[in-house]
Amino acid sequence: MSVTITLNGSMLNIAADPETPLLWVLRDELKMTGTKFGCGIAQCGACTVHMDGEPIRSCQTLLEDAEGTNITTIEGNNGKAAEAVQTAWAELNVPQCGYCQSGQILAATALLNETPKPTNEDIDEAMDGNVCRCATYARIRKAIHVAAEKMEA
Repeated sequence: MSVTITLNGSMLNIAADPETPLLWVLRDELKMTGTKFGCGIAQCGACTVHMDGEPIRSCQTLLEDAEGTNITTIEGNNGKAAEAVQTAWAELNVPQCGYCQSGQILAATALLNETPKPTNEDIDEAMDGNVCRCATYARIRKAIHVAAEKMEA
């Protein structure tokens, strides 16, 4: 059986078991390795991708559940919010080990697309469940505020 998705703007027919987690299709079948495996139980956020613009955990989303959707991975993350987030991340040296950063960046991008001027509470809510083993949470929050300022400019 084939499942059709749009991945980073390109429509694909994927011949894989429809009950395979999207994460493994992205990484193993499509070689989109920016999306990381962290916990496998949707608790850490390392596997975050956008499905129709909303952040989801790809480790617990089956390929069949992605049928007909638009999936965006870190490799395809673009637009005003994405560029502002990526610039702020670099300026503030947010990452340490970097393992969680694709999920963090995608969650932050989704937040700014929805809420261009987030409060600390908005940020905490949107980023909840995105675990950073290096504990760069203060830099992540600051970078989101800086990205919001960049979007206004």
